[in-house]
Amino acid sequence: MITDKLYALKFPIGEFKTPEIITSNQIETWIEDIERFPEEVENTTKKLSQEELNWVYRPNGWNIKQVVHHCADSHMNSIIRFKLALTEDSPTIRPYFEDRWAMLVDNNDNDLSSTLLLLKGLHAKLGKLLRSIKESELSSEFIHPEYGKRFRLDETIGVYAWHGNHHLAHIKQALKYKGKFI
Repeated sequence: MITDKLYALKFPIGEFKTPEIITSNQIETWIEDIERFPEEVENTTKKLSQEELNWVYRPNGWNIKQVVHHCADSHMNSIIRFKLALTEDSPTIRPYFEDRWAMLVDNNDNDLSSTLLLLKGLHAKLGKLLRSIKESELSSEFIHPEYGKRFRLDETIGVYAWHGNHHLAHIKQALKYKGKFI
């Protein structure tokens, strides 16, 4: 069982909860969060030293650079999931091993410049796609085999807005605690 302190370190903004009713205003706010995310990450990380990039946000958690690289990996997968759901009938998406990806050489690079460029372009493209989704398409869904459940696009927009905010909070948390939690 996760202690309260560890839970707060793992989920500094809480876990995502799907609203009972997802309004167009809520979707607009989520899309704005998604579009703003790369700039916020860049502003938070651009002056960090190599030592700071290696600070973790919680015990046994990823370091700052792994979090930034992970967001690019995750959000690349997200745009593919949206496109699959918009062009196929309830497709089954392919999950991936985030923890294994975090150990690859590109996710341990101290130079975040390529990843930040990727996030900027990816989020601009994702924002454009999300803004084009018609109300009737928001109920389109994909199947996530890892969870054995269907995800609607309106909910998924919220999940990815939360995901960015969640990891931005992790970065800020690592900086606040200077990678130490004792």
